[in-house]
Amino acid sequence: VQLQASGGGLVQAGGSLRLSCAASGGRFSLYTAAWFRQAPGKEREFVAAISWRGGSGTYYADSVKGRFAISRDNDMNTMYLQMNSLKPEDTAVYYCAAKTRGGSFSTVEFYDYWGQGTLVTVSS
Repeated sequence: VQLQASGGGLVQAGGSLRLSCAASGGRFSLYTAAWFRQAPGKEREFVAAISWRGGSGTYYADSVKGRFAISRDNDMNTMYLQMNSLKPEDTAVYYCAAKTRGGSFSTVEFYDYWGQGTLVTVSS
């Protein structure tokens, strides 16, 4: 499956952005999907994940819980990340990822497919 992330940009602290991840070339509905981010000079870190069923099968990093919301539309082969109350420390390149195998949903190494990343910059 190929993934294409979009929706990044420059926003002031306290603002909102919605990222999208469009999937093609596979049955996206079979994949667990997630968002990771990587700030300059830092390792890639988990942001949020959603099970193939969607709904209540969502998981968040503590740093974004209550501010970010992950969702998916399997009919549209698309995943979203609604980001509210953005902070300067949320500045990073955001990557979408997908996997079919089990294992931790928050571990980079378990994901087989990655999008190219979209830059989110939050100014103070």
